[in-house]
Amino acid sequence: MDMHVFEQATQDILTVLPQSSPNFARLRELAHTNASPIVTVIGKYNHGKSRLLNELIGEDVFAVADRRETIALAEHQHQQVRWLDAPGLDADVFGQDDHLAHEALWTQSDIRLFIHSVREGELDSAEHPLIQQLHQDQQCSQRQTLLVLTQIDQIADPNVLADILATISQQVPNTPLFPVSATRHRQAIAGNKQVLLKKSGMIELSEALTTALNHVPQARLHEKKHIITETQSQLQQLKQQHQQDLEQLQQLQITQRQAFEQDLNKVLDKIQDDLQPLFQISGTDEALVPDSFENMFKMTAGKQERARIQVAYSRACIDINSHLIRYGVVGLPSPQQTNVRSLDTVMVAVMGVSVKFRDDLKKIFCSTSGRERLQREFAHYFELSVDREALKQNITALNKLLALDEKASIALQHLELELC
Repeated sequence: MDMHVFEQATQDILTVLPQSSPNFARLRELAHTNASPIVTVIGKYNHGKSRLLNELIGEDVFAVADRRETIALAEHQHQQVRWLDAPGLDADVFGQDDHLAHEALWTQSDIRLFIHSVREGELDSAEHPLIQQLHQDQQCSQRQTLLVLTQIDQIADPNVLADILATISQQVPNTPLFPVSATRHRQAIAGNKQVLLKKSGMIELSEALTTALNHVPQARLHEKKHIITETQSQLQQLKQQHQQDLEQLQQLQITQRQAFEQDLNKVLDKIQDDLQPLFQISGTDEALVPDSFENMFKMTAGKQERARIQVAYSRACIDINSHLIRYGVVGLPSPQQTNVRSLDTVMVAVMGVSVKFRDDLKKIFCSTSGRERLQREFAHYFELSVDREALKQNITALNKLLALDEKASIALQHLELELC
């Protein structure tokens, strides 16, 4: 497979499913279809991991010592099998050692040999959960884990050894155990001692390992399909969730706009009813009579009427402003703001400051064109309010996420065609 295509497709998928990074690190390994099977040995230091590997390979290629020797990932290619000796489980768990062990165990391995020395008795609190995790992974990926119990030659009493094996068997039921002695195997090969060779347990382990190696091609194909299928399911769930969230926000957008307009109409209807008594006059409309020069500073009937009209107008504006505040429509958008804060309100922008004549009130609140203008302009500022802008931004963001989801789905389809 073209690895550039693989990397681009992986990037598209991990953009929306970053938690799938471990799966795609493994899939990257599986993309190398002609790669040798990889066997990783994992366990605590001084449990005989390196010695066991040497016996399985038939060469002393891994360092053996009575102290922590393997502090980094060691590997060796032998007879079309790549063998990895990982740092011990009790290595630097916060440093490079742990990273290498994790990489070998979860990303590179086709087969895991989990090593535990019978000298330590049962599996401890670090080993037990890990072997369970490996078995759970085996159910999904078909990558096999063999539990190898080393250094059985160091337990002199066979009854004690039997008790240890029984205890471990209870800890991991339905798990085959492979008790072995690398020392006995080395001695048996050197002295051509068949009985000792059988007692070493290495024959059974080698046979099980051969069976597991023969299963690797099938397991790899299954694992690739499993990762693809699991990712498809996750992408589908994510797309459904994003689509559901988008539909909810779009419905909220519609519902909010309808509620705003309905409540505004109610307010305008109330204002129109409240203004009716003001329009019922007989005779001269004193508000239209201008003040003479000599009445400039006197309280005249015209001034009283104009004041009465202004009060009615102010009350109408208060009713509308209450409605706007309830829906978060208060300040002007940034491009319309001035240096005078008192003028930077939607009410001033739409309504102005004052009205002195009845015809103006009728035109604003009672005429069809006046009502339509108020509804149109207040709806305009409603859409520019902070909450509505945030809602639109969320809708835009979800549309972008859905586009990324679709791009990831297409990328995954390409990977499936290439890999499976």
